[in-house]
Order: sequence, then C-alpha cells, then structure tokens
Amino acid sequence: MAQKRKKASKKAKPIRTKKKHLTSADIDHFKQMLLDKRREILVNVNEIEDETLKKSRLDASGDLSSMPIHMADIGTDNYEQEFALELMDGEIKLLREIDDALGRIEQETYGICEGTGEKIPKARLEAKPWARYCVEYARMMEQGLVTEQEQ
Repeated sequence: MAQKRKKASKKAKPIRTKKKHLTSADIDHFKQMLLDKRREILVNVNEIEDETLKKSRLDASGDLSSMPIHMADIGTDNYEQEFALELMDGEIKLLREIDDALGRIEQETYGICEGTGEKIPKARLEAKPWARYCVEYARMMEQGLVTEQEQ
C-alpha cells in the first residue's frame, strides 16, 4: 500500500514548462507597431525638410520683392531653421531606436532589458515598443546610478 501512495504522489506533480515571454503573435504586433511608427517619422522628417530647409526665404515668406532683408527677419529665419533641425534630430534619434528594436526582433532578443536581462513587461512595450530597458533600469539610468549599455 505504501508503494501505491508513492506512485499517486508522483502523478500529482504538474509538469512545468517554461512559458515564453512574448508569443509570435506579440512579436508580429510589436513589429507592426514599430514599422508604422517608423513610416510616420519618415513622413515627419520629410515634411520638416521640405517646409523649412529646402525653401528659400522668399518662398517661405511669400515676399516677391527683392528688397534687402531686415536683420530681425534673418534672426527669425535662423531661429526657425535651428528649431526645425532640432526637431529632425530628435526624430532621427527615435528612428535609430526603432531600427535597433527591429534588429532585436531579428536577433530574438526583443523584450529583454539590456541592463538587467529581465523581461520588459508588455505594457511598457505597448507604450514604447522601442524600449531597450525595463522601467526600473531606465529610472536608475535617469538618476545616474548606472550608465547606458553600449550596443
């Protein structure tokens, strides 16, 4: 009778399988989000470039005269151009982050914090699909407790 109890207790143990963090459907969803955002950014960069950087001052202002330009107008034009360049710089940096995230999908490391090696929660990836770090590690980076990992 003691042998029967041992067999029964062995059968009662559940078989544990390692659950995958992100399913292939999740990966496809995040990849599509990244590609959509990438497309949106490219449109934004092209619009900024077309509207601000390619137009001459006469085209931008609608001024058809060739009268000398006032110094204040030159200053305003320069400010607007610098502002547009800063916007483009930010968009281009985000584009790099998105491309890096797409690379992590191909390398099958997407959704893993580069600082801790822990899984990045799906909620964070939904909010920021190009996230390289979990919230805790990103917070420590902001506080200067750790430095950003080299890619």
